[in-house]
Amino acid sequence: MTDHTGIFPSQAIRELIDQGAITASVPINGEMVQPASLDLRLGATAYRVQASFLPGPETTVEEKIRQFGMHAVDLTNGAVLEKDCVYVVPLLESLALPDGISAFANPKSSTGRLDVFTRLISDYGTRFDLVREGYAGPLYAEVSPRAFSIFVRMGATLTQLRLRRGQAAIDADALWRLHEEFGLVDCELDRGEVREHASISLKLDLGGDAQSGLMGYRAKKHTAVVDLGMIDYYDPLDFWEPILATGKGIILNPDDFYILATREAITVPPDHAAEMIAYDTLVGEFRVHYAGFFDPGFGYDPSGNAGGSRGVLEVRSHDVPFLLEHEQIVGRLQYERLTATPDRLYGMDIGSSYQGQGLKLAKQFRKYS
Repeated sequence: MTDHTGIFPSQAIRELIDQGAITASVPINGEMVQPASLDLRLGATAYRVQASFLPGPETTVEEKIRQFGMHAVDLTNGAVLEKDCVYVVPLLESLALPDGISAFANPKSSTGRLDVFTRLISDYGTRFDLVREGYAGPLYAEVSPRAFSIFVRMGATLTQLRLRRGQAAIDADALWRLHEEFGLVDCELDRGEVREHASISLKLDLGGDAQSGLMGYRAKKHTAVVDLGMIDYYDPLDFWEPILATGKGIILNPDDFYILATREAITVPPDHAAEMIAYDTLVGEFRVHYAGFFDPGFGYDPSGNAGGSRGVLEVRSHDVPFLLEHEQIVGRLQYERLTATPDRLYGMDIGSSYQGQGLKLAKQFRKYS
């Protein structure tokens, strides 16, 4: 395994599995290993709890479940997790991390696009989604469906784990060089802004599709259950209200859930990953992009042609109605180096659902027309 700092690629993740640093009560299959992350699977039981929680430095997650649990839901053959309820689910995977290696998690793209709020919890943890260096113990997912009730089964993958040695984020000079080589976004960048933030600003596209005028979707309030195992199955109009461009932007209703897209097409080179900074009160009281991780190879064209895939944004306003306008800055993209180029890249060859995407709903929904 390399001694370089950065995020571990697919081959390094498999090496950690072989060494016993990552284990599971049900064998880990090769499809779970993504270019720079490992899919984590729900176990057999979901515990409905009174509230979201962190265990804290002196408590295990199991102890907190005993204290605040309400009832257990058997996921062996599948069950419904109700909208606006909080569940804690022991995962099939456990960790025994070597010294110097930490882990962090994020929702998978489809999880975010369904507005399923999920975070990783570990014993004695004081922060969500972060697993400290050298941690040995079980992993848990907090799952809270927000827009739709969902049907899930044991083995479903809602979140993914990344492993890291040291710091992975690249500085402003390295970011600029990377953009000059690969064209990280399909627009001109302000070098001063890149230097100031060591990241790339992303703008909102509310111009609408040239033919249909479609610029986004808003989740309907009262719908049927979404079975996460059903792919390309549901009529989007049963769950979503299409939003057409008007030239006047869009006013977000407090706590409604929207799917929008970036103005920029994004490219992630093979030896890097990228993350969208999720929330910044300086640009408004709204949250953008729950599943903010872009894999190595996202939008990348190995033939050298101009590539890029637009970022799809999961957007929710808080407290007050908020106006978003075309090309308004809604987030920043931070690039991180990998310890090595992965032996598999994001794209059609590994069945990636969102390569070359425009404005696209989660994979459970048929294409809107």
